[in-house]
Amino acid sequence: MTTFDDRERAFEAKFARDDEMAFRVTARRNRLLGQWAAEQMRLTPEETDAYAKAVVQADFEEAGDEDVIRKVVGDLTAAGIDTDDATVRRALDDLAVEARRQLMAAR
Repeated sequence: MTTFDDRERAFEAKFARDDEMAFRVTARRNRLLGQWAAEQMRLTPEETDAYAKAVVQADFEEAGDEDVIRKVVGDLTAAGIDTDDATVRRALDDLAVEARRQLMAAR
């Protein structure tokens, strides 16, 4: 029975690591999206940092990416930047790849 218990613990540990990595990738992706949007709005470095943090925080409003997309599209539109959901979704997808790459390189 020890072998089965060891396998179960290993599976649970892998699940926890994968779950943590997914969370970290999403948070990094959202931060990168905030930096991308801040660049579009021509914010200062201090404003960019604060805005990127606000985008990460926006992800905790509801499950999924809709809260982040809604925030970024709304902020870009309010700043006079011509954008739409598709543009932000495309940036989100591209930045997800970059976020995973950055986290894997940091290991």
